[in-house]
Amino acid sequence: MTKLTEWNPHGYDIILASGSPRRQAFLNDWGIPFRVHKIAVEETYPDHIQGADIATYITTLKAEPFREKLQTNQLVITADTIVWHQNQYLGKPKDPSEAKRMLQSLSGATHEVITAVGILRKADWEVFSETTKVTFLPLSETMIDTYIATGAPMDKAGAYGIQDMIGTLGIAAIEGSYTNVVGLPMAQLFKKLVNKLSLPPLD
Repeated sequence: MTKLTEWNPHGYDIILASGSPRRQAFLNDWGIPFRVHKIAVEETYPDHIQGADIATYITTLKAEPFREKLQTNQLVITADTIVWHQNQYLGKPKDPSEAKRMLQSLSGATHEVITAVGILRKADWEVFSETTKVTFLPLSETMIDTYIATGAPMDKAGAYGIQDMIGTLGIAAIEGSYTNVVGLPMAQLFKKLVNKLSLPPLD
């Protein structure tokens, strides 16, 4: 069986362009060496694009600052997660009031969590997206207020984390990748890297 620490035989310098502790934890659990280098960009998008195209557009923006200086042995992973609900984009809430409005709109309803992931090398660029459907039970005002008081919603698209209290107690069902809802579709990313870099499978 291939050890995870030996899985990168070509010695790529793998760069995660994200400050998300959840994405970093996934790669740490994977066991491959990587480093974090996030370059801030203005996460805006054209008004005419919707759904997965928004996540793809922002993910591409995050890769742009790396293009000119990237070395042959470097690989950059960028990502963006959005919540798409009732034909509206829900990003990170600006304040607790907006977080409450988001959670009230998600209560008792099904929405989509979309993560786009970009893989950039000096020679090529690929971006893909994954969509997971998430259904919330009706959420009481007390539960919403208690969760908002923790501060946890403020750095999360749609004002919630599936791994948080409100996800554990409030989510009735998910259809698709769990890690995608957390912020990075790991099984899909792993398959892409194995195919792109001709790496050994984990068997």
